[in-house]
Amino acid sequence: MFSRKRAIRELRKDQQAATELLQALPEMPLPQDPATTAGSATGGPAASEPAAQVDDFLPPDLRVPSRDELAGMMMRYDKPLVIDGEVRSCPQCGAYRDWVLLSVRDEVWLRCRAGHETLEPRLDPAWYNRNSGPMDRWHPTLEDGLKHLGH
Repeated sequence: MFSRKRAIRELRKDQQAATELLQALPEMPLPQDPATTAGSATGGPAASEPAAQVDDFLPPDLRVPSRDELAGMMMRYDKPLVIDGEVRSCPQCGAYRDWVLLSVRDEVWLRCRAGHETLEPRLDPAWYNRNSGPMDRWHPTLEDGLKHLGH
């Protein structure tokens, strides 16, 4: 019991010291960069010279495609799709699993194994983003994407 009170007292002292340090930080002067002060003293580059421009963009193969380049996203959904407590099935063939979900222009479309596509108004892009994994490939056409997903 006494050790708990002692630990609480020490914690409060530490918190108070951290608060005082944080309040004193704006008043403390900024540290000098040793490279800048040494360079100006030795006749090196002055502080007024502009730094060299560096291209900080990722290589093209590591960049995420822009919104203009993306027509939509797709993912496999092998298990039965349950929406509002109801198992969703294809209206044409009755399939209830092995879907490809397509997120296109704020809509989510379902595609069954037989190739029937149906708009699902109860799903939105937020639901799609919560349930999809990271995007691992970019496909130039819908057929290439379906082939990659095994449909």
